[in-house]
Amino acid sequence: MRSDTNPHLLDKRKTRQGFERAAHTYDANAVLQREIGERLLERLDFIKMQPETVLDLGCGTGAISEHLLKRYKKARIIGVDLAVNMVQKTRRRGGWFRKPQGVCADANHLPFQPQCADMLLSNLMLQWCNDLPAVFGEWVQVLKPNGLLMFATFGPDTLKELRASWGRVDGFTHASQFVDMHDVGDALLQAGFRDPVVDMETITLTYTDVRGLLRDLKGIGANNATQGRNHGLTGKAHLQAFLQAYEYFRQENGLYPATYEVVYGHAWAPTLLPSKLPEKFIPIMRSKS
Repeated sequence: MRSDTNPHLLDKRKTRQGFERAAHTYDANAVLQREIGERLLERLDFIKMQPETVLDLGCGTGAISEHLLKRYKKARIIGVDLAVNMVQKTRRRGGWFRKPQGVCADANHLPFQPQCADMLLSNLMLQWCNDLPAVFGEWVQVLKPNGLLMFATFGPDTLKELRASWGRVDGFTHASQFVDMHDVGDALLQAGFRDPVVDMETITLTYTDVRGLLRDLKGIGANNATQGRNHGLTGKAHLQAFLQAYEYFRQENGLYPATYEVVYGHAWAPTLLPSKLPEKFIPIMRSKS
C-alpha cells in the first residue's frame, strides 16, 4: 500500500492538464506511441474473436480506436480518456457513417455497466495510474466472462538517462516510477484475471540534442505530474546543469539516447466474476444516480 507522501505518486489533476494542453500537438510528436500501438495491435492477429464492444482505454487522439473500427467492422468502439480534448479528437476519427464513441472518464472509475465489453485495449496509459491492482480490479468488472485485456505500458528502465541526469542536479522527482513487468503480472492475478502473459522489449530513441527529447515529452503531454516534483519554475541555470549532466550519455556518434522499456501484456477475464451482478442491464453506461 503506497503512502500519500510517496513522492512518485501522480497528481491526477496535473496529469489531466498535460494531456488537455497537448491534444493539438500530440500526433506530431507521438512517433514512439504510434509505433508501440502498431506492435500492440499486431498481437490481435493471434486472437480469434469477434467482439461486439471494445473499449480503448487511454485513447488519446484515437489512433487505436480508428484501427479497431477497421478491424472489427460490426463492433462498437468506445474511446475513453481522462482529457476532454483527447476524447473530442477521437470522436472525429473514422468515416462518414461510422465513428468511435468517446467518453471522458477516469480509468479507476469507469462509468460502464458490469460485463459490458468483450475486449479492453490500453496503449501506454497504465503508467499514469498509481494503483495497478485497483485499476485492474475495475477493468475485470467491465469485461464479460472470458473477455480479453491487452495493453502496453512502460517498465522501470524507461527514461533512465533523464532520471539519472536530473538526479545529479537536485532531489526532486522528474519522471514517473514505472512498474516492473513481474509486478504487472502479479497485479493482474490479484485483480482476478487469468492466464496473464507479460513480456518486454527495449526501444531506444536518439536525439541530436537533449532539448529535442524534452520537446517531444511536452508535445505528447507527458509532463512531470509526480507529487515530489519541483512546484516552482525551472531556472535556466538549473536546466543547463541537467543538460550538462546528460552529456555523460552522449554516444560516439554525438547522439543522445532515451531508453524506453516497453511492457506488453494480455489476460482473460474469469469465466465467472466474483461479484454479484444485476439481473438485467441494457445501457452500457452506468447510471449517475
